[in-house]
Amino acid sequence: MQRRTFLVGAAAMAAAPVFAADVVPIIDTHVHLFDPRRPQGVPYAGPKGQPPQLALPQTYRQQIPGTGIAGAIVVEASPWIEDNLWILERANSDPLFVGVVGSLDPSRADFGEYLNRFSKDPLWRGIRYARVWQMDNGRQVLKPGMAEGLKLLAQAGQTLDMANPSFDLLRGALLAMDAAPDLHVVMDHMPSLDPKPETQPLYESLIAELAQRPNFAIKLSQVVHKDDNGTNVTAPPARLDRLMAAFGEDRVMFGGDWPNSVGTETVPDAVALMRRFFASRPRIQAEKYFWRNSARIYRWKKRDAAQPG
Repeated sequence: MQRRTFLVGAAAMAAAPVFAADVVPIIDTHVHLFDPRRPQGVPYAGPKGQPPQLALPQTYRQQIPGTGIAGAIVVEASPWIEDNLWILERANSDPLFVGVVGSLDPSRADFGEYLNRFSKDPLWRGIRYARVWQMDNGRQVLKPGMAEGLKLLAQAGQTLDMANPSFDLLRGALLAMDAAPDLHVVMDHMPSLDPKPETQPLYESLIAELAQRPNFAIKLSQVVHKDDNGTNVTAPPARLDRLMAAFGEDRVMFGGDWPNSVGTETVPDAVALMRRFFASRPRIQAEKYFWRNSARIYRWKKRDAAQPG
């Protein structure tokens, strides 16, 4: 039944009209960069079941002709602190990239030192860190030192990206915002959380609570994703409609998730799918989703004349 719903939803979106590529420009807020040829290797080299990917600015550019993508934000795929500098160097080398979301642990004693160091680069826009919590007598609580680090991040005006969505992660986002109310939290790949009938009430409850937090935003990315069996499925339009209704047109963003998407969906396919979704909506909603919201949330600055801003 669920599989049938996914397929019907995908077919319905495919039948919808598409924006011309030059109508609404796009800032892709979710690109990974890494090079498995490095002598020390890399902790992540692409999705399971695929050969190691070479993810560099020039190889990303090969994915986007005709898509309308005018800029991109790099999201760190490595937990190694030194790799933050590596992606900053690669992003700075190509004006296509307007921002970098690095990887630091806010609970570490040296978090403030590293945050200050990397923030000196104007491309640095925030960090991606997921497991902000630990379990204490069966309850989720923030890790020691986490609240202090999150407050430093909020004071710097930077974002906390979190992925991949799960019920524990959504509760973790609430804990993070309770500790640092001014913190901007971005939940990556929100459509990929597939609630089952027995977990639908919990899903709805968490969505409703998160929707009350004005600093919480989501990426409508990984709309096509793998289910628990490793099968490619498409989040049904009703789920996208539900997320749009909950968070509104000002708190959603586009992300292509390349090259983690290899074997699941190409960047052009991801763009086409979401252009179709927004084709029946007011143009301003498409503009907000494809670039305006990312400019406000990540505070990126244009580096190329083709970029909106």
